Amino acid sequence: MIGKTLGNRYEIVEKIGGGGMALVYKAKCQLLNRYVAVKILRPEFTSDEEFIRNFGRESQAAASLSHPNIVNIYDVGNDDEIYYIVMEYVKGNTLKQIIKEKGSFEPDDTINVAKQIALALEHAHNNHIVHRDIKPHNILLTEDGRVKVTDFGIARAVTSSTVTNAGNVIGSVHYFSPEQARGGYTDEKSDLYSLGIVIYEMITGRVPFEGDSPISIALKHINNEIILPTIIKKNTPKAIEDIIIKATQKDQSRRYNSAREVLDDLNQALRFPMGSFVKFEEDDSPTQIIPAIKDEDIRYNTAAVGERLRAKKNNGKMIFWTAVISAFILAIIVTGTIFFFNDQLKGNEKEIPGVVGKTYEEAKTNIENLGLKINISSEQFNSQVEEGHIISQTPAAREIVKEGYTIQVIVSKGPQLVEVPNLINKRLDEIDMLLENESLKKVVKYEYHTLPVGIIISQNPKSRERVPKGSSVNIVVSQGEELKSILMSNLVGEEVNTAKRTLENSGLITGKTDYVFHSTVAKDIVLSQSIPQGTEVEENSVVDLIVSKGAENVGQPTEENELPMKSVSFRLKYDDAKQEEFIIKIVIIQNGVSTIYYSGVHQKSKSSQETLTIEGRGKAAIEIYFDTVLIARKQIDFETGAIYD
Repeated sequence: MIGKTLGNRYEIVEKIGGGGMALVYKAKCQLLNRYVAVKILRPEFTSDEEFIRNFGRESQAAASLSHPNIVNIYDVGNDDEIYYIVMEYVKGNTLKQIIKEKGSFEPDDTINVAKQIALALEHAHNNHIVHRDIKPHNILLTEDGRVKVTDFGIARAVTSSTVTNAGNVIGSVHYFSPEQARGGYTDEKSDLYSLGIVIYEMITGRVPFEGDSPISIALKHINNEIILPTIIKKNTPKAIEDIIIKATQKDQSRRYNSAREVLDDLNQALRFPMGSFVKFEEDDSPTQIIPAIKDEDIRYNTAAVGERLRAKKNNGKMIFWTAVISAFILAIIVTGTIFFFNDQLKGNEKEIPGVVGKTYEEAKTNIENLGLKINISSEQFNSQVEEGHIISQTPAAREIVKEGYTIQVIVSKGPQLVEVPNLINKRLDEIDMLLENESLKKVVKYEYHTLPVGIIISQNPKSRERVPKGSSVNIVVSQGEELKSILMSNLVGEEVNTAKRTLENSGLITGKTDYVFHSTVAKDIVLSQSIPQGTEVEENSVVDLIVSKGAENVGQPTEENELPMKSVSFRLKYDDAKQEEFIIKIVIIQNGVSTIYYSGVHQKSKSSQETLTIEGRGKAAIEIYFDTVLIARKQIDFETGAIYD
């Protein structure tokens, strides 16, 4: 996907993230010359026509939102069955990543982030858009601390088919509202419940409900009360705890009515962190207004009651004894019936055996031998439970039921198998999409190899093998050929062919060989080498040599050549030398002929200067080089010892 251009406009630059529904790439908008984020739907969603229709409609609706705390949607498109959304590119991390790094937030930071999320929700809800997937993974924090909520409108595009294909990728069950867990009606208050869970995680560093499966976590959202934040983190301000409790009420009618109400309480919490200002809905019956009772009503009612009592006085005695006798007979009948049926019922009660982990055949035998029944409610892929074995049962083991009761079980289909793609000879940065499409992971090892750096040498499992979904593929990647380190030998004073053989035997390469006249060094003897003795170099490094041609034979001696050899000394300063070690080269120019008089390795001394002595006849010009840089040009009269520029 890297390098591909979508819609003739968005050039994919690099992958920056991904989730259950889509992969996110950084791209360059060629029209506006700016970076954008492109979210590309995973291929398994593109076959769901209803989802694609909803996706386009809901994404266009979300694109109408414009708020500083909402990631802007710029474009929605389809390029050769690649469905994508173009969004604002935000530099920063997700709130989930920051919580993992920090552990938990300070109260003021928690409120600051929560306020910005509430502002984003208020804007969306006012525009009749419910997010339905508020979680730290969908909340970005920019480098300057601004909150950006993303993925508005995408969750609403999900169909039942999509949920089946994607498992629990549509939202995270850790942040589901009870009504979402039940599959019921969701509205703005569902977003506020999820916001309450996000605030809980920020202040405590953990989510309120954990479980072995998404179903068990969803049931806790429905049935269980959250552990109070002050139990997990004792210094949690009361106001923040109250906001969390109200936002996460099971009953939608008892939650906040709007994001604005949440925002108001968050602002109060900043000023009065230990305040008791959060208002909770009361369960008490409403107060009733009872009409005042007049004195004449009291007298009338008293007289009427008296007459009725006297009229019934004589019959009362007979009714009393009749009731006593009837009650006695009834008690005898009921007691006998209870004892009779109790014995019968006890004989028909059964304790459910534990069958989780057993094969279905073994579980069926155990259950039916007790006079109970078994039914497979569903079969599911499971990487932890072998194929044909029981994943879970309802009711649980040791519960008491009547004979003939049906036990519901979920049976494992074993791990879901996927085909390993061919990765050999591909670049390491090209395989992420191939692996993610099959829900595989990579484990990378580097080795020296003749293949270019970054090319995959081998893989295990091999191409086309079928492995459980979520498995790791071990790959070996070339880091290029191994280069040995070699300690540079001293070649100065060696015969040139001997010096070249020394270089070859050491794994080095002879580079340029320059021959120069030298009045005191014999022909074919190395005068200097480009890499100093004792230097550690890599194999196949190139070494240049300067070799003596011997004394120059000029034929009939000139008058100048008949003069005696004299020496001239001068100080050479190298304050400007940038290296501690460098080559000094002195070239003498006499009678139009240039001769390298000296070339050698020097080290920077504390005094940053050195005295050099040159021998010669008559007058000459000299050039002085540090490495290859000419630093001085002077005229010398060997007869008088004068040196001038």
